[in-house]
Amino acid sequence: MQPAKAVSISNGRKVPVARSPGRERGRDREREERESEFQDKLVHINRVAKVVKGGKRFGFAALVVVGDLKGRVGFGHGKAREVPEAIRKATEAARRNLLRVPLRDARTLHHDSAGRHGSGRVVVRSAPPGTGIIAGGAMRAVFEMLGVHDVVAKSLGSTNPYNVVRATFDALKHQENPRGVAARRNMKVSEIVARRRDGSASVEASAEA
Repeated sequence: MQPAKAVSISNGRKVPVARSPGRERGRDREREERESEFQDKLVHINRVAKVVKGGKRFGFAALVVVGDLKGRVGFGHGKAREVPEAIRKATEAARRNLLRVPLRDARTLHHDSAGRHGSGRVVVRSAPPGTGIIAGGAMRAVFEMLGVHDVVAKSLGSTNPYNVVRATFDALKHQENPRGVAARRNMKVSEIVARRRDGSASVEASAEA
């Protein structure tokens, strides 16, 4: 029997009530299952030093990207005196701030978009099957954790990994699926998909010409 952690009010008095061990185990199991579906990737780690009397005091800052490879991704930033603790803090922060991105055929983005954060500017474009992830540095980590298999991306501004990651997330926030566009325009999903297909065909024809 575990010690009492909760109280219930009866006749104006607080009576300690012990929590059920089975309920605690169930919550821990659900938390483990929820965390196991996510994968994390360390993007950047920075070491800083503070000069104090008697020497230097070092600290570490970590940037981590997590995702379930099925359309959900997040990033987090953590600071600590040790590298593992900084990574743990960054991973927890990333899992608390997840972004759901609609994917086309579970492999690429629905349309091209641009993102910006500070001096960081990025452009992301959907790609046909077999293209792969044409992106470098921090952007590649985001797309891998997101579950994208075909994408073309380019960083046009700052190379700071923090700015690049935030600009990439800004671009992903503008992604929409045909169902949402059809609902906003009072159209059918088939009409939106047909227009996109016609537009892609005209672009390919102009490129061949």
